[in-house]
Amino acid sequence: MNIQKSICGKKTWHLHGFTLVEVLIVVVILGILAATVLPQFTASSEDAKESAILQDLQTLRSQIEMYRFQHLGVVPAASSTLPQDFINDMVLSSDADGTTGPVGTKPFGPYFLGQLPPNPFNGLRTLQMTAADLSTVTPDGATGWIYNTANGQIKANSLATVLASDGTPIHQL
Repeated sequence: MNIQKSICGKKTWHLHGFTLVEVLIVVVILGILAATVLPQFTASSEDAKESAILQDLQTLRSQIEMYRFQHLGVVPAASSTLPQDFINDMVLSSDADGTTGPVGTKPFGPYFLGQLPPNPFNGLRTLQMTAADLSTVTPDGATGWIYNTANGQIKANSLATVLASDGTPIHQL
């Protein structure tokens, strides 16, 4: 803002604004505030991912159990090593013997609408099939989920070092 003053008949102009020191003080204060707030947002993001993965695992496990119940104890893709067989068993309709068909053409399923949920830590919906005990399978993060074709167990395939609230690493849940 310009202010005009008259001193001894002469007009002088003075500019009023912030000095460099005042601007620097404001920048330092904003930096301190940002440094205290940003870690809280990061922790909230990790908490949200943990909650999402726990909910997704609960949903996956309950739908696998529903499939097992309706198919006389047989788990999805029990005799296969192809991830697409598991996905077909879960997103298509099926008979008690496991024969799949388009949605609505068979009495059971679908157990998921269209696709598997993504793993919140790596964003992948893909599946690693194994017959090994899941406690012995080391996560590599290359797929979203690890599925045991022998017993229907499923777990997250994540390299995240995040611990659940009970102290268990996410990939062991």
